[in-house]
Amino acid sequence: MKDLFSEQSELYQQARPSYPQSMIEAVLLQVKTRARAWDCGAGSGQLTQLIAPYFQQVIATDLSQNQLDQAPALSNVQYLQQAAEHSVFPDRYFDLITVAQAIHWFDFEKFYAEVKRTLKADGLFAVIGYGLIQLDDTDLNQRIDQLYHHTLKGFWDVERRYIDECYQTIPFPFEEISMPQFQIELSWTGPQLWDYLNT
Repeated sequence: MKDLFSEQSELYQQARPSYPQSMIEAVLLQVKTRARAWDCGAGSGQLTQLIAPYFQQVIATDLSQNQLDQAPALSNVQYLQQAAEHSVFPDRYFDLITVAQAIHWFDFEKFYAEVKRTLKADGLFAVIGYGLIQLDDTDLNQRIDQLYHHTLKGFWDVERRYIDECYQTIPFPFEEISMPQFQIELSWTGPQLWDYLNT
């Protein structure tokens, strides 16, 4: 797994969008019991803090200790620095395993072996992601599109293509549950948008 986010951990925590409550509720409807959840590739806890109220215990892991240091302190959340592909958890331990905006950095085969080992037989594995930002301002939206698809073409890590393909092309050796697409809707100032782009 690549660590591309340690150097900007504080800005990343401030600038990255949160996930919609409707998505959290849709995921939770599929979870039979709520003892333990593992938020893998948790970064600074954007998803962790949203699922924490619904579980007795949440363990959030990330390769970057700098990212974890920015995460909110919550009484039922434990933050651990570890690679997604090499966890220290017992077999059949989790009711829910989540990966939000991070799975494209993982070694799929090794990580999936950990998911299969640590997820309860009736547990849920949820992969979550969001694509390129869309702005209401047509001119700004065209500029973002130009920046992303042309100016920075050739500079993106190859794994970025999985996000562009809405995670539909990642290998996924699990039974799939059909879920609707959700939208993250935000009202940002110019400086907030700039901070997001800088991450």
